Formats: sequence, C-alpha cells, structure tokens
Amino acid sequence: MTGLGTVGVIVAVVLSLAAAGTIYRIAAGPSLLDRVIAADVLLAIFGAALATDMALKHHTDNLALLVVLSVVGFIGSVTVARFVAHRKEEA
Repeated sequence: MTGLGTVGVIVAVVLSLAAAGTIYRIAAGPSLLDRVIAADVLLAIFGAALATDMALKHHTDNLALLVVLSVVGFIGSVTVARFVAHRKEEA
C-alpha cells in the first residue's frame, strides 16, 4: 500500500468514528439544538469524505455536490441561529 493509500485509510477511519459519534448525538441529544448542530456536523463530515475521495482519486466529479452541501449547511446553520435568537427574545 502506498503512502497515499495509508492516509486514505486513516482518514476513512477517523471520519467513520466522527460520523458514529455524531449519529449518536443526533439520536440521544438532550435538546433540539444539540440535534441540529449534530446534523450540521454530519453534513460537514460527509463533505470532508467527498473532498477526500476527490483528492485520493484525482477527480472533481463531486465538486458541485460539495458546493451544494456547503451552501445547505450554511443556510441551515443561519436559520437555526436566527430561530434560537428569536425564541430567546420572546422568553
């Protein structure tokens, strides 16, 4: 196995462990905000996996999907932040 292949395996293991922890947080999160943040983190992990795949295989086929994931993650985070800020003002 080449050095790049070894790095790919290490990155895959780390991303898999991070995704498992994030899925646990989505399932067991004590509040809705914890679950939403964990879903955003899972989206970032998926984007990192796509970027790693593109880097290891020397292609840019998934670049449009990566951009869409980034935009969806950003819009989702901003929407949740505005919702939480609006709820704090009412209380």
